[in-house]
Formats: sequence, structure tokens, C-alpha cells
Amino acid sequence: MSHGEDEGALVLEAQEMLAAGQNDEKVFADLAARTGNWGVCVLAVCLALGVPRTAAEARLHEVEPLFSDFAVGEEEDVAFLLRFGHVFIVDRILEEHEERIRDLLGTAAGARGGYPGGLLAWFRAGELTKIFLYFAKTRFRDGRGSPPEFWAAMTAAGELLARQDRPDHEEVTAGLERCRTQAAAISVK
Repeated sequence: MSHGEDEGALVLEAQEMLAAGQNDEKVFADLAARTGNWGVCVLAVCLALGVPRTAAEARLHEVEPLFSDFAVGEEEDVAFLLRFGHVFIVDRILEEHEERIRDLLGTAAGARGGYPGGLLAWFRAGELTKIFLYFAKTRFRDGRGSPPEFWAAMTAAGELLARQDRPDHEEVTAGLERCRTQAAAISVK
């Protein structure tokens, strides 16, 4: 695979498209339809998003064999596959405080009996508040999971999130109150 000037130009173009508000899936589909070089377009979008080159190349290596299942004109379908496979996720490096929150949310996920696969992208991208608010709406049914362990982990995660000065502070506080209420209701039973 050649990583010459064409790739560099595509990275710059992808950066401009992303900066203009297009999502990664559309950027890939547009570039791939125009150039016909799907592999270089995967790299260009990953690099434009800030994925390190070695990680971008590893992701391309994983998905490149799937390209043979598609034909010219099916770039949007390939883009959907890439998005579904989390190829364009930028893994966020968390600070120690955030790692603790992520670990608590992971504990909550296990106590809940798992989580939808779509949340994996949120975990990888460090979208901790989104995960917390999603889980705070949990309702336990059919005896699955461990509600006491879940609500304890969620309360601890919510308390750590609520200490941060953030624009969604009211939502986090409301989610924390729901977690505390659920934890208290379980301990009374």
C-alpha cells in the first residue's frame, strides 16, 4: 500500500470535511466513491480523526479483507460496516479520576448483566457521562443481574461525576439522585 502524497492530501481533505460537520461515515463514503481507493480512505479518515498511524493501519488490516464483499458504488455500505466495526473510534486516554469512573461503570455493566454493544464505542471514546446517564435509567426485570451491586457502583460513579464542573451537571445530579433512591430502596427490602 502506498502512503504517498495522495494519502496526505486525503487526510487534509478529510480533516476539512470533519471540521465542516460531516461525520466520519460520510467522509469515508464521499472520499472512497471519488477515489476508489478504500484502504487509503480508511487511513485518511482515521488519521484525520487523530487515530495514531499504527492503530489506523491495524484497523485497516482487520477490515480490508471485507472489501471484496462489496462493489464499486457500495461505498456507503462499506462506510456503515466500518462505523459498525468501530474503525473510526478515537480511543481516549483517561486521567486517573476518569479511569475510576470508567471502572465503576464497567462494574455496573457487569452487575446489570452486560450492556448493548453500541456502548462499547462510548467506553472507548471516554463518553463517561453518556454511559452514566444511560445506565441511570436502568430497570431490572426477570431477576437478571445484581441490582445492589449495580446501584452501588452507579452511585459511586455519579458522585465522582457530580464533583466535576460541567455543563450537564444538572442531568448528572438528577441521575445520581435516581441511583441513590434505587440503592436505598434495595437496601430496605
